[in-house]
Amino acid sequence: MGPLSEANGLSDLADRKRVLPLIIIFASLNVVCDSLMGLPQLSSGVWYSWIFMIEPITGIILGTYAGFLSTLIGVMVGHFIYFRGVHEFLFTIGAPVGAMVSSLMFRGKWKPVFAYYTVFLITYFITPIAWQLPIWGMWNTYLAYLCLVVFTTLGRDVLKLESNKPSYALALSAFIGLEADILFRIFIFIPCQTYQLFYGFTVETLQYIWSTAAIITPIQVAMSVLMTTIIGPPVIKVLKDAAFV
Repeated sequence: MGPLSEANGLSDLADRKRVLPLIIIFASLNVVCDSLMGLPQLSSGVWYSWIFMIEPITGIILGTYAGFLSTLIGVMVGHFIYFRGVHEFLFTIGAPVGAMVSSLMFRGKWKPVFAYYTVFLITYFITPIAWQLPIWGMWNTYLAYLCLVVFTTLGRDVLKLESNKPSYALALSAFIGLEADILFRIFIFIPCQTYQLFYGFTVETLQYIWSTAAIITPIQVAMSVLMTTIIGPPVIKVLKDAAFV
């Protein structure tokens, strides 16, 4: 049973032997993506690099724990190569979290993902300064949460690899995972008040950031979801044929 077949990807010794090469390969890919300057944006943007492009497929292929580990190694090394400041090492933990959430979604593990979104959104909205920011500025994150609410209410399991719509499952898993990454960074930025502790931003600056991010981050998410949907099926097929998954 390979990494794609299990939620954690490391269920026994045999799995460890199979998943280790994949961890190394995907960690290397994450390093490359995280070392390249991303789309032009504000200095406080969510993603400075192209890590968002490889993040979902890493979690989907490797599994929850191995995907988290591989992405974490990738962004830590990548941040040393393309140094963006000490503070960014904290924010970039959102990338392995996103990979982990994509893995959980692809394997039909809705409950922890739903709990994660609920807790983090509540924490955001009980933070006083949040009510001074454009509420529509996080529309893409609300959309991801709405998808979770709808499917949880209907009691549907996420479509797995064996279903007749793998591209749908890949797209949904990538979308929810990427928005979970964004939500983690928002949690660090606003409820944890690093916007003030690290950067000294005023409310006016935050309002401008929120308005601009409402355009930039959805574009990045759409690019990653599209790539995951396109390359996901052939990559999974190759790995299955090679007995990795």
